Amino acid sequence: MRVWAGALRAAGAVSGPGPGLGGFRERFDFGGRDVASWFPGHMAKGLRQMRASLRRADCLIEVHDARISSGTALHPPRGCSPTPAPHPLHLCVPCPPPRCVPRLPPGRPFSHSCSPSPSSTPAPSPPRPNWPPQYLLPRQRTVTLLSGAHIPLSGRNPMLQEALGIRPHILVLNKMDLADPRRQPRVLEHLKQQGCSHVVFTDCQHDGNVKKIVPLVAKLVGHSPRYHRAESTEYSILVIGVPNVGKSSLINALRRLHLKKGKATAVGGEPGITKAVLTRIQVCEKPLMYLVDTPGVLSPKLGDVETGMKLALCGAIRDHLVGEDIMADYLLYTLNKHQQFRYVQRYGLAEACDNIEPVLRRVALAQGRTQKVKVLTGTGNVNVTMLNYPAAAYEFLRDFRAGRLGRVTLD
Repeated sequence: MRVWAGALRAAGAVSGPGPGLGGFRERFDFGGRDVASWFPGHMAKGLRQMRASLRRADCLIEVHDARISSGTALHPPRGCSPTPAPHPLHLCVPCPPPRCVPRLPPGRPFSHSCSPSPSSTPAPSPPRPNWPPQYLLPRQRTVTLLSGAHIPLSGRNPMLQEALGIRPHILVLNKMDLADPRRQPRVLEHLKQQGCSHVVFTDCQHDGNVKKIVPLVAKLVGHSPRYHRAESTEYSILVIGVPNVGKSSLINALRRLHLKKGKATAVGGEPGITKAVLTRIQVCEKPLMYLVDTPGVLSPKLGDVETGMKLALCGAIRDHLVGEDIMADYLLYTLNKHQQFRYVQRYGLAEACDNIEPVLRRVALAQGRTQKVKVLTGTGNVNVTMLNYPAAAYEFLRDFRAGRLGRVTLD
């Protein structure tokens, strides 16, 4: 408990309120933490199984969390235009020779020259600013040109982009009931500019927009070459994505909607429920359609700390790998940044707060998260009731994931 109290005080001291609106922090200081990574053995095995199953797939459905769905555009350097792809989807395009993407020391702005002079010397590096910290800056910045030259949504596994190939591809942004609905038009426009035109927002808990998926799949497969599967009358669909975004829930929702049958695959609120590529599951009779559930696969190395934190808040990375204390503090920073102050009323706070310690104290009191601790005194052992800060942080995170703190889009 003393360790938790010290960690909370340190968090408040390191990332205290800045000069932002209402005294809230304008940026979050991660305090030198490393990028969270989670790539257990079942992910590597699942990725190999997905690549083996790709030959038998007519279409791919990529499921992602609607709360981390905006992404950032990256324009290709001069002289490095992406090669036209046979299908307007995410087809990986080889980059020009390596010298087109120079090694950059940390803190240097990105520059590009397709014909650098061998004798040229780099310009002196400008003074390093205080932000971002050095541990957030990549040692080497490389550019991978995709169709549309874009950086994908936060947390989308770049290795899965290779599996898309020229097959029809649908991006399903699930859990739309937890995301800010005002951001949907902007997200759709951004994705359309990047070449991803088949996007569906869904809510598998209430079957929201799920009925749009089967007709869209049938349309895309009908207008695309099926090669060796041209004679087959059944559709085989591969469902891919990062962990805990609702892939199994989507399959169950389609099965419930079109076949009026119950669950066919296990679901859960934690990542790693599905650990292997399962057998085909029928979800529709006309047309005859089978979906294959796959395990969520993260990239072995995430790009930056903030991407890992967003994935952890949405449940794609196990909490203990990141730390409930820093996750709760980052969640409070995010809620204040988006002016989502529903937590004030829920936990009985006097006003919005930028310090995580008083918030968790109120969460513990409101939810009854206490624990008895034996204290050794001069007269013997005494049982003292203390607030359980780890349990309070977990409740804070769980309330966010259930939508009880408002509908927030993290990107």
